[in-house]
Amino acid sequence: MEDDIYGVVPCSSLAVESILRVGTAGAIWGMCIGPYDANQQSLSGINKASYVIKSVGKYGFRCGVIAGVFSITRCGVQRYRKKNDWVNGLIAGAVAGAAVSVGTRSYTQAIGMASLVSAICAAADHARSS
Repeated sequence: MEDDIYGVVPCSSLAVESILRVGTAGAIWGMCIGPYDANQQSLSGINKASYVIKSVGKYGFRCGVIAGVFSITRCGVQRYRKKNDWVNGLIAGAVAGAAVSVGTRSYTQAIGMASLVSAICAAADHARSS
């Protein structure tokens, strides 16, 4: 069913749906890891609450942006190539992986992360199409 969606629904709609879904998962992760990190830093009261809220926002935003980059790239590549295969996930994974590591300003980390995410996304697309 998901394969049928990519030919009909605009890429922007798929990206927004992906941003909301994965961004929410990131926010939930921030709610889980925020209190733990705050305890590790010996924060309490308002400082702890502030830290947890910032953690929720940080993880939710980062996960949403990466999901949006992946989704819009995959959809755009698929429409450009007019094929729905694992190569779309490979290319989109490389772009999303590079976007994840862009803040490090390290080419080795960017290449490593792009390769890792690209391989995982290509494997997932291949498994889904089989």
